Amino acid sequence: MPELLHVLLERAARIKVFLMDIDGTLTDGGVCLMSLPGEEGIAEMKVFNSKDGLGLKLASTMGIRCGFITGRRSPAVAQRARENHVEFVYLGQETKTAAYEEILRITGVSEQEVAYLGDDLPDIPLAKRVGLAVAVADAAPELKAICHYVTDARGGQGAAREVVELILKAQGRWEQAIPRALA
Repeated sequence: MPELLHVLLERAARIKVFLMDIDGTLTDGGVCLMSLPGEEGIAEMKVFNSKDGLGLKLASTMGIRCGFITGRRSPAVAQRARENHVEFVYLGQETKTAAYEEILRITGVSEQEVAYLGDDLPDIPLAKRVGLAVAVADAAPELKAICHYVTDARGGQGAAREVVELILKAQGRWEQAIPRALA
């Protein structure tokens, strides 16, 4: 096994918590704002990939705690978190560090036991700290340059699922997870 792959699998095998950004990772990065009549006036629409949803549910089922840390406030993200058994949801985070540190305190894990999936410059501070830093295929070059792994999938096209599979395979638990995903 090539040395870089061996190191990547060692990192992935330690993961107990999987955190991610939303826009550009679980979505394609587009933000769709719609004008509505009435008091609110504006609604936001997000498109999520069902493969990512299954991946997050599998991660939770297999004991990997998941979380979203995002700069935007979105009821759609909160709903997606509920649907996919995502335990930690931090919306409207100007910087992501405080939420990340709170999750570390709550879970009691070390930074080496955390994976983080991002796509852009605001994700760099967390990517520099976690045990497994992952960028989506269409991430900013600056983020890709510091990450341990770059997904084959672009943001919103199954990148989170790819990370879950990587982690569970590295832990030798993928085959055990498959029957839990069957409908």
